[in-house]
Amino acid sequence: MSQKPDVTAFFDPRTWSVQYVVADPATGKCAIIDPVYDYDEKSGQTASTNADRILDFVQEKGLTVEWILDTHPHADHFSAAHYLKQKTGAPTAIGEKVVDVQKLWKGFYNWPDFPADGSQWDRLFADGDTFMIGSIPARVMFSPGHTLASITYVIGDAAFVHDTLFMPDSGTARADFPGGSAAALWASIQAILALPDDTRIFTGHDYQPGGREPLWESTVAEQKAKNSHMSKYLTEADYVAAREARDATLPMPKLILHALQVNTNGGRLPGPEANGTRYLKIPLDLLKGAPWG
Repeated sequence: MSQKPDVTAFFDPRTWSVQYVVADPATGKCAIIDPVYDYDEKSGQTASTNADRILDFVQEKGLTVEWILDTHPHADHFSAAHYLKQKTGAPTAIGEKVVDVQKLWKGFYNWPDFPADGSQWDRLFADGDTFMIGSIPARVMFSPGHTLASITYVIGDAAFVHDTLFMPDSGTARADFPGGSAAALWASIQAILALPDDTRIFTGHDYQPGGREPLWESTVAEQKAKNSHMSKYLTEADYVAAREARDATLPMPKLILHALQVNTNGGRLPGPEANGTRYLKIPLDLLKGAPWG
């Protein structure tokens, strides 16, 4: 039985996001992790280009999609989970603490009738839950800090950590979104770095520092030795101080107010109004104190 899934990455340069197809070579079963549904905030246009690229790959390789997985409700792109469920019939999943994010943003968007119960997904994973992708075992680690609901998927020898660790030259993720916590992120990263040294680490974003080519794969050993934050700030207090100081200088992601109303609803776009047009709802002066970008 193989414990080493085949991992194929799909980089989206518009959002610096990395999407994954994680396949069991023995059975041809796969999972899609953190897929992007395209949105242009300047024109308001949406498209399924990224998601269709993944579907084309799955078809070309003769794979069967068993799961559509999100690591958390994303703040910088729309999730394509709902679109891909419609296309493949595969179940969607996210961490169970998404209900806490839903309750928070339900208030922000003034949605009194919004069901903040996680029912938009087929499964809500708790810390330590296990499942299978073909013959490869997978388990869930609760990894809060970046958001209240962030999780890591450990699939065979591969860990999908999204907004916790970036590539070693990029450090770690911000922790200043509503519900975020630098101290919680420190603890989550310590748990990830306690995995075996040869565990492959796959991150969810790469911002291409210095203009280098996009990268997304490292190992636990490389992260411990070379991560620009974790190899420098060796105590929780030092890390939290540095992370919070850095976060205080960062403008909010340009799509956070757009994306959370889609992603807290499982990747569903707002329903069309009487004229057939869909509308996003943007609260003004909600994120007061954030630097202007």
